[in-house]
Amino acid sequence: MTQAKNGDTVRINYTGRLADGTQFDSSGSEPLQFKLGEGQVIPGLETHVEGMEVGAKSTVTVPADAAYGPHRPEAVMTVDRARVPDNINVDIGTRLQARTPEGRPMQVTVVGVDDASVKLDGNHPLAGKDLVFDVELVEIVQAA
Repeated sequence: MTQAKNGDTVRINYTGRLADGTQFDSSGSEPLQFKLGEGQVIPGLETHVEGMEVGAKSTVTVPADAAYGPHRPEAVMTVDRARVPDNINVDIGTRLQARTPEGRPMQVTVVGVDDASVKLDGNHPLAGKDLVFDVELVEIVQAA
């Protein structure tokens, strides 16, 4: 059988879970298509798929450093509540778009709120977490 290699365009079915079994993502009804070596998926998943044969199924635990990286405390910030427009929902867990000091957009999550301030986390929601993937290589669409 042909093995997936760097430069191949592949299609996989997958289910992603946290270490406690909580599912956070899946390919759903259509396989995910991506090109190996292009950084289109997290590094640990890409490394795992490389070398798989079509039809193969496996489970891999991807450590945080090979997924979304460590949780960076410096990416958590507190802003004055008055700086957030009244029409913006600041319930804990709400994802918002903010701007960096350089003006670039960035996603943040509300992680705390009181009358005076809103605490925002600029880390990816899965940063600092080891991820478990059940993977099936469905097809090598285009070999390198």
